Amino acid sequence: MTGILVHGCYFIRQGKGSHEIWRSDITNKNFSVPYTIVSKHTANAILRQAGINLKI
Repeated sequence: MTGILVHGCYFIRQGKGSHEIWRSDITNKNFSVPYTIVSKHTANAILRQAGINLKI
């Protein structure tokens, strides 16, 4: 979570189940983040949705 906080993303609300809804100032869009990210592919997809040009 620290990586997306540094890039201007912030927590919006609790989502359904084990997800949280975050907002990116880069893309001006909301995206969901699961509590536990078990795959690097999932982590990269979250970064891409947030508009962050990093890969794990």
